[in-house]
Amino acid sequence: MAQIPKSSGDRANRGDVSSSPVPTTVLRIRSLLPSLAPAEQRVAQRVVDDPERAAASSITQLAKDCATSEATVIRFCRTIDFSGYRELRLALATEAGQARGARADSAELASDINPDDTLITVVQKIAYTDARAVEETGAAMDVEVLRSVIDTMSNARRIDVYGVGASAFVGADLQQKLHRIGLTSFAWSDAHVMLTSAALLEEGDVAIGISHSGTTIDTVQALSEAGRRGARTVAITNFPRSPIGFADHVLTTAARETLFRSGATASRLAQLTVVDCLFVGLAQIRYTDSMSALETTYEAVRGLRLSDDRRRRRGGSPATDNDGATGNDD
Repeated sequence: MAQIPKSSGDRANRGDVSSSPVPTTVLRIRSLLPSLAPAEQRVAQRVVDDPERAAASSITQLAKDCATSEATVIRFCRTIDFSGYRELRLALATEAGQARGARADSAELASDINPDDTLITVVQKIAYTDARAVEETGAAMDVEVLRSVIDTMSNARRIDVYGVGASAFVGADLQQKLHRIGLTSFAWSDAHVMLTSAALLEEGDVAIGISHSGTTIDTVQALSEAGRRGARTVAITNFPRSPIGFADHVLTTAARETLFRSGATASRLAQLTVVDCLFVGLAQIRYTDSMSALETTYEAVRGLRLSDDRRRRRGGSPATDNDGATGNDD
């Protein structure tokens, strides 16, 4: 049975394609679509839109459907690391058979949000898309790359995290998690500050760039500068062959952004899934130090939270009440 092939910087799931109902071949093609030549993009889009039909089509029929040549179809297969069209058809057919039952119930929810959708349909589509983003990101995760990143981060002198827009929130979450287990880390979202910080990195440091598209120039430039200074670089992106794919390690998410949902929650949830995997992996291999740091920080925050609760019970605001002369501390 065909396995999903590996490529530099973005190895696909190492397991057999039948080991998961998640269509890993389609996920991989979708992530590589922006980097393909125009004619190959037409083939890729047809496969992504209807993998079952593509699996049932001859190479001649698929080429005709995409207004291209059989040679282009073969070139597309090799570009995505399949030896030929037969191997691609086998992978698509296997995955299509596994997912057919589930897809019958979820095809409508998987579609884009339409202007005439009811509010309940909008809620269902968002919930479905978000859940799929997490599931598919987990299924496509390259555990070997993840382990390498965790090992590199655990020994880092300092960790920089770069991200702008929606990715900045994910970067802040990662920095906070790292800080909780005693790792020196910083999260930056301003282009000038990112470059300034990156210029001060050195060997033994780690820089992580977060960009759904992989084309955010501020993040790409900062990560590139960090690499020039000797730091190990990590990219978290949906498109591993995008400009940010030069990083030493690439962790790939699997989320779709659509017309109504650019910078959507699904993209951030996929990125946060990667962040949580990094955090838990780091906490495991640094178990004693991590548990000590987590307990210490929890107690510090717990004391602040209890103080805030007391203020609220007295009718004061945690932000403005300064524990005046009146009132008893209980």
